[in-house]
Amino acid sequence: TAAMESKVIFVVLMVFSLALSTLAQYQAETCQVDPIKRQNCGPPGVSSSMCAEKGCCFDSTIPGFPWCFHPMAVDNLPEEECF
Repeated sequence: TAAMESKVIFVVLMVFSLALSTLAQYQAETCQVDPIKRQNCGPPGVSSSMCAEKGCCFDSTIPGFPWCFHPMAVDNLPEEECF
């Protein structure tokens, strides 16, 4: 029935939304690297899109430190953030 189809579509969309938000949170957590621990991932002047294409993090708000840098390894996350 149409009502059942609507419910199924709603559940599928909810699961998809949850998966995307979890992925976004994971990426944000792995990009929270202390500036002094950042390992350069691109040439000087690299754009945020070029950096993302390499699978790296981009943060140009802290002068004197790499703007494009490798994300924190999963095994380096604090214990309370492990799944």
